Amino acid sequence: MSAARQAVLDKASAVTAAKPEKVDREEARQARLAEKDAKTSSRPQTRKARLRMSRIDPWSVMKTAFLLSIAFGIVTWVAVFIIWSAIGAAGVFDNINSTVQEVLGTPTAEPFRVENYINTGKVMGFTTLLACADVLIITALATLGSFLYNIAATLLGGLEVTLASED
Repeated sequence: MSAARQAVLDKASAVTAAKPEKVDREEARQARLAEKDAKTSSRPQTRKARLRMSRIDPWSVMKTAFLLSIAFGIVTWVAVFIIWSAIGAAGVFDNINSTVQEVLGTPTAEPFRVENYINTGKVMGFTTLLACADVLIITALATLGSFLYNIAATLLGGLEVTLASED
């Protein structure tokens, strides 16, 4: 039994003698981690996520395109009204009327008035018709585009987007 006891004591002394080396290694590792943390804290870390857009819902595209095209139609209508009003207030129509009357040279006849041919009602009516056509065309093209994207994404895998966030 004394030989077994002696073997256990030798093993225990070897383990206690090895502990200072482990402590030195652990201290060196912690020092390296502290240096690494000091380096990384000076510059911001960037997190990245890679996403793949493999399908677009055509119904959602149609609803969104419809609302945006209505907004575009309203903006177009308001812009045409403002521009037409500014042209009228600047006296452009009076200048056109006088220029045409001078060119024709018929002072005894009924005076030429450009407003008889092009007036606010006609211009705004045409603009409304054009805005309604744009709503239909933009909505249809966007929906068709989503169907075509889905077909292409099925064949090719879709778009891959990388998002990055700095902390």
